[in-house]
Amino acid sequence: MEEICLGGRKCRLFAPDAPACLLIQPSARHETATLAAEAGMIAELSGVPSVLATVELEDWTVGLMPWWDGNVSRDPEAGKHGQETLEYLLSALVPELRERFGPLPLILGGYSLGGLFALWASMQTDTFQAVAAASPSVWIHGWLPFARKHVPLAEDIYLSLGDREEQVKNQAIARVGDNLRAHYALLQEQIGPEHCTLVWEQGNHFTDNEGRLARAFAWCLRRI
Repeated sequence: MEEICLGGRKCRLFAPDAPACLLIQPSARHETATLAAEAGMIAELSGVPSVLATVELEDWTVGLMPWWDGNVSRDPEAGKHGQETLEYLLSALVPELRERFGPLPLILGGYSLGGLFALWASMQTDTFQAVAAASPSVWIHGWLPFARKHVPLAEDIYLSLGDREEQVKNQAIARVGDNLRAHYALLQEQIGPEHCTLVWEQGNHFTDNEGRLARAFAWCLRRI
C-alpha cells in the first residue's frame, strides 16, 4: 500500500504487479482499517490483478451526497459538494492512475453513501465501465424520480443490500429495500438485464461492509 497526497487529499493505492483494471473507491476514515483486507478479498474473489485506489473524505455526507436531505444530514453543506468530488476523481485521481498504470478500464465503487455516489456518478460521466454499489443509500429523498430521468453511462452495475437493512424503525431508511428493487427493475430496462444484478446479503447495514464491497468489485471485474 502506498499513501499519496494528491490535490490536497489523502489517497491510498493497493497495486499488484501488472494490473489489468483500476478500481476507485471514495472512502471514509472508519473504512481505513479494512481497506487492505478488502483489496486482498477482491484479488482472491476475482482472480484479476487490479489497483484499488481510495480517496479519503473528511466528511462522508458533505463529500458524497448528490443533493441535500435532512434525513441523512442536517449540515447545510451536505449535498453541495458531490460534483466537486466527482470532478476531483476525473481531473486528479484518474489522470494520476493512468499515468502510472496506463489506460486500463475503470470501475467506481463504494459502500452506503459511497455506493449512492457511484450510481449517481455513472449518470454524469462515461468514464467508468462498471459500478459496484454495495448497500447504496437509495432511500435518499428524490432518488427514484432522478434515476428515472437519467440513464447510467456505465456498461455494468452491481447492486447489493443486506436482508435486514429495510427492517428498521426509521421510516426514511426503511424504504431502502423497495427503492433498490425499483431501481434494479429500472436498470434492467435502461442497460439490459444481462448488464446488472441485485444480490441480497445477510445482515444489517453494518454487517461485513468490506466483504460486500469486495464481492461487488469482483463481479464487475469478472464482467470486464
